[in-house]
Amino acid sequence: MSSNSQPSGHAVLFPFMAKGHTIPLLHLARFLLSRNLAVTVFTTPSNRPFISHSLSDTKSSIIDLPFPQSIPDIPAGVESTDRLSSMSLIPSFVLATKSIQPHFELALECLIPRVTFVVSDGFLWWTLDSTSKFGVPRLVFYGICAYANSLARVVIKNLLPGRNESNNESITVPTFPWIKVTKNDFDAMISDPEPNRTPASGVFMNCVKSTMSSFGMLFNSFYELEPLFVDFWNRECQPRAWCIGPLCLAQPVKSESSNKPVWIQWLDQKLDQDCPVLYVAFGSQAEVSPEQIKEIAIALEESNVNFLWVIRKKESEISDIGFENRVKSRGLVVRDWVDQREILMHESVQGFLSHCGWNSVLESICAGVPILAWPMMAEQPLNAKMVVEEIKVGLRVETCDGSVKGFVRSEGLKKMVKALMEGDKGKDVRKKTKEVAAMANKAVEEGGSSWSSLESLINEICQGQAVKLI
Repeated sequence: MSSNSQPSGHAVLFPFMAKGHTIPLLHLARFLLSRNLAVTVFTTPSNRPFISHSLSDTKSSIIDLPFPQSIPDIPAGVESTDRLSSMSLIPSFVLATKSIQPHFELALECLIPRVTFVVSDGFLWWTLDSTSKFGVPRLVFYGICAYANSLARVVIKNLLPGRNESNNESITVPTFPWIKVTKNDFDAMISDPEPNRTPASGVFMNCVKSTMSSFGMLFNSFYELEPLFVDFWNRECQPRAWCIGPLCLAQPVKSESSNKPVWIQWLDQKLDQDCPVLYVAFGSQAEVSPEQIKEIAIALEESNVNFLWVIRKKESEISDIGFENRVKSRGLVVRDWVDQREILMHESVQGFLSHCGWNSVLESICAGVPILAWPMMAEQPLNAKMVVEEIKVGLRVETCDGSVKGFVRSEGLKKMVKALMEGDKGKDVRKKTKEVAAMANKAVEEGGSSWSSLESLINEICQGQAVKLI
């Protein structure tokens, strides 16, 4: 936004308190600012520093809202899901956000200029009541692709209720008969035959109902990546959806700096040595057991590939204390927060062993880096299916029992690591990923599909709000 121009509208962004949900909305803030909109981001005190740092070079406004401090099983001061002791506490955490509603409404009413629209994380279902109270359109953001959304909608409606298949039995998906899924491809709150039996299922139903009654939905994707599924959603489902991604492309790429992190310096050395590197990371939420960590370490050591392994601090104790010393010439273990896109954009990185969180998938695609898919939770199994079977930009790890969420032995992981980094299948998916990367970058350029989709959405909402004011 130019310093002397008045904003043409005012967008409010309200991310859920999880890094994977927050980061893409901070990227969206940049796209909206470039369209001459004022942007206000709502958050809580403990999450503000991360958001402030991310948007420090923009004119975004940030407003803190108090987070409840007396949630059963959740210590006071924990305001982000990455600090929860277990992912089983997420339903309680989500329900607790409801107490923020009166503070949100008070702040929303006082904002100047008047709010044009609100982009709310889908987990904050109660924001629909707030936006309806003030006559402001609510757009829902889950950070999930059209493929995962469409399959979930079809399966919930047609397959899961009353079905007796085992969790690992293959089921053909109506409407998309070339796709086969199992109950294990879906989160338990979706596949539960009694949808109101657990707190998690109740949360899910709240989110679904508020989503269907909202003005629209935003997909962090681009039309060319999944046209069949975008068209299906907008033909058969509610609310209408707009593809406006990949949002990660709104984040400026870091320029060359003399103050590079240790891991970037290490990647520079590998590039000078002409050594391709496998990047290994499973996000901030996935819980990886000590036994599984041990198998990963064995596979990486025995594969003889160069690797950069980013591991969460709570899982950072690799049981073999000599591991890092033995692999120090070709492997680096990092226990800090990293700029993942910066790593994936590095020329030395030629593969990504990933949990297939959608942000990670998009960042890998945009960098032209193929994926070795290892889904662990939430919609990740569906993302993995899309990566491997639909857009063919990756391979899949092998579990020891063939199930979606089974244990992965070092032998099977080693085989697939070498296939991705050295084999013919790896070369094929690497070539395809480069092609998809070019389409992704074109989509967000002026005149591209996502650029035009966001432009159309903003114009429609702003015109509608103008009519209401007359």
